[in-house]
Formats: sequence, C-alpha cells, structure tokens
Amino acid sequence: MKIHVIDRGGRAHELEADAGEALVNPLSFANLVEATCGGACSCATCQVYVDPAWLERLPPAVGDESQLLPELLNTQPNSRLACQVVMSPALDGIRLTVAPEQ
Repeated sequence: MKIHVIDRGGRAHELEADAGEALVNPLSFANLVEATCGGACSCATCQVYVDPAWLERLPPAVGDESQLLPELLNTQPNSRLACQVVMSPALDGIRLTVAPEQ
C-alpha cells in the first residue's frame, strides 16, 4: 500500500506499507519521524497531519493518543500520532504531512 508524505522540509515521498502495519514504521524507516518511544504512544515525535480528505477513513483518536494530542504545541484538528494509525486497504494512498518538531 502507498503512503504519500510531505516531510518537514516540504519534500514529497512515496512510501510502501503492509496491511496491519503501524504507519510509524515506514515513516521511521525513511527517517521522516523519530518515534523515540518505539511506538508506545508516549513521545509524540511521530505526529502527522492527515490530509482532510482521508480523516473520515481513520477511526477517532482514543486512549493515550486522545489525551496526548491536545498537549502538543503543533496540534491541528487533523493531527494524529502515526504509531496509532494501522494501515488497511481503506488507507491505501493516504496523504499526510509530518508535523514540525516540538
């Protein structure tokens, strides 16, 4: 499955992901996010802005993610933590932008 990403420098990337894989994995492998907590939803270094056209395809943020996002400096209505987004066929082609560093 494809992921279309704009990095912090404004450059476009096209990444590959498998169904069931957390979005943070290909982003981290491509050095686009730090993911210092290893995907444990505690560091927020994997914050991304999901293209509004794709937001409805994602389940809402819950648990730790829903508590952490409002505390971040750069949170927007379309912010998500990539460690909490699991790729599925419905997300093939998703478009997102990596959020600025905190």
